[in-house]
Amino acid sequence: MSEIYNGIPADRLEGVVWRKSSHSNPSGNCVEVARLADGGFAVRNSRHPNGPALIFTAAEVAAFVAGAKDGEFDDLTR
Repeated sequence: MSEIYNGIPADRLEGVVWRKSSHSNPSGNCVEVARLADGGFAVRNSRHPNGPALIFTAAEVAAFVAGAKDGEFDDLTR
């Protein structure tokens, strides 16, 4: 596989398993995540599975998840 970078077409990420939250709505308005071989993560729009993927390190995802669990982003849904 070629170099993985932010904005890589999601269909070029070979061997990844995409998954989405059980909180996603039936209209397909959700994001999907996949673990990468290097321990990082890719995120894509489920309505555009071949569109660009955002790439994050494991530390970046851990910081975001910790913040979400602590309620640091609750104001975004109000």
